[in-house]
Amino acid sequence: MAGREPVGDGSPSTARQHGTEEKQHEVIDHDDEEVDDREASMVDDGIAEHNGSRPGSQRHNEGDLESTSTEGTNSYSDAVKVPRNKMRGLLARFSVLPEVKEPKKYPRRTKWMVTFIVAIGAAAAPFGSAIFYPALGQVASSLNATPTVTNLSITLYMLSTSIFPLWWSSFSETFGRRSIYIISFTLFNVFNILSAVSTSIQMLIVMRLLSGGASASVQAIGAGTIADIWEPRERGRAMGIFYLGPLCGPLLAPIIGGAISQPWGWRSTQWFLTIYGGVTLLMIIFALPETLVFQKDPIAEVETNTDLNRPLSRVSSRQVVQNTAKWLKISKMWLIDPLKIVLYLRFPAVLLTVLCASIAFGSLYMLNISLQDTFSRSPYNFSVMIVGLLYIPTSIGYIIASVFGGMWSDFIMRREAKRANRTDENGGYIYRPEDRMRENAYAGAFIYPAALIWYGWSVEKQLFWAVPVVANFFFGLGSMIIFSLSTTMLTEFMPKKSSTGVAVNNFMRNIFSCVGGTITAPVIRAIGNGWLFTIVGLLAFTSVGAIWSMRRFGAQWRVAMEAKMG
Repeated sequence: MAGREPVGDGSPSTARQHGTEEKQHEVIDHDDEEVDDREASMVDDGIAEHNGSRPGSQRHNEGDLESTSTEGTNSYSDAVKVPRNKMRGLLARFSVLPEVKEPKKYPRRTKWMVTFIVAIGAAAAPFGSAIFYPALGQVASSLNATPTVTNLSITLYMLSTSIFPLWWSSFSETFGRRSIYIISFTLFNVFNILSAVSTSIQMLIVMRLLSGGASASVQAIGAGTIADIWEPRERGRAMGIFYLGPLCGPLLAPIIGGAISQPWGWRSTQWFLTIYGGVTLLMIIFALPETLVFQKDPIAEVETNTDLNRPLSRVSSRQVVQNTAKWLKISKMWLIDPLKIVLYLRFPAVLLTVLCASIAFGSLYMLNISLQDTFSRSPYNFSVMIVGLLYIPTSIGYIIASVFGGMWSDFIMRREAKRANRTDENGGYIYRPEDRMRENAYAGAFIYPAALIWYGWSVEKQLFWAVPVVANFFFGLGSMIIFSLSTTMLTEFMPKKSSTGVAVNNFMRNIFSCVGGTITAPVIRAIGNGWLFTIVGLLAFTSVGAIWSMRRFGAQWRVAMEAKMG
């Protein structure tokens, strides 16, 4: 493993056990950032002490994740490149970036390039939903449909983005990330073209549903890619940058949708998505290598196990049974196994983490619809373009929390490991996923619910437009902390199936957003913005209880989950 020499003289007498600790999926950091220059030079001679004394050590299991000291490297000197003729994934030979045996050893500039590409791809699904909002009236008029039926083009789109990732995630863990990216974005472009040329509302709804399912692949797999290439100590920051894509998409899309649909009609929004998807597909083909760790081909394994190549003099009943068993196993892998992802919700650590993110995400879509509904009517009477600009403060909140929230989360994780003096036998600190939920999580869980109540009553009382807009900034700030934190933790709870954890999160949060987006307008008509967002804000405050539970019981829940998962 690449990295600095372990701190200590290496003798067995210097390693001491500090109690029984949970071991599964704890992150080991052999690159202590607190070692000063004097100690670093002593490490090279094999005689350094950590802060004057050898820290206690703790053994870890083979399943633990080990950080390698590749941060700061901008070359492939430590990476073993895969020969071009053996690179994995569709159209692999077209990739400008090489594939390496250990993705975490990519140079930092390559890691950030990959992070940027998957963030752009992850924005496609929410972009496709939100860009259509300003054009709904035009769609209803053009295709002779009622507003209720027209709204299905968005509602079913959002529903498909919650369900399809269950399959995309499962396939990516088996067949690799790159192939799924290419297949899904090819389908995304095809369905967008068919949406743009739709001649009936029925055709549009079906094509939009399929388009949403295709675009949603990156929302689950993208976080898996981030986990593939980034060390745990920097993963929070990288995940925050990645999450800018899916979160800024629904904020920027209405601005673009209003700007292009007003002069060119609703079909222009679908052509825009086609161009967006095409550019993203080209970036994936030429600049996104396979990052999934090498593993056996499950289909080849099925064929080997069934002994189908054994020569037979006649077609025996045994051969028929073996052929049937083979295809049943493959069918189960393709159709049934992805649904098992939902069963991870039976684990409290996963359920509570997903619940925190889902409430925040559902609140986001309710806020989006309320903005468009409220500011387009009296007393504000803003144009479509101006209403779109009101999303900018929320985006600014997202950007600030994305950049600094991830770094804050990484800092807290390191701090908690040092406070507990959790070390491995080499003196490196042991990190745990639940350590990320500390004061940062409490801050986010208090800020965004309070901002929702602030927004609701300020528009209910018809205050100056800047008052609710400032509330939206704080909503973006607080909710982004929760989004990024939850996603990072899920990838660390299940490091060998990182995209599976994110797929569960994606499934639940899009269900919440679908329900929230459907009920917001009629509920506003019934009880007003003030009481609606008071109810939502109070519900969001329950996240504090989930955070406390994770802090109190998270470690034992994680160990119990690992034992049940085998």
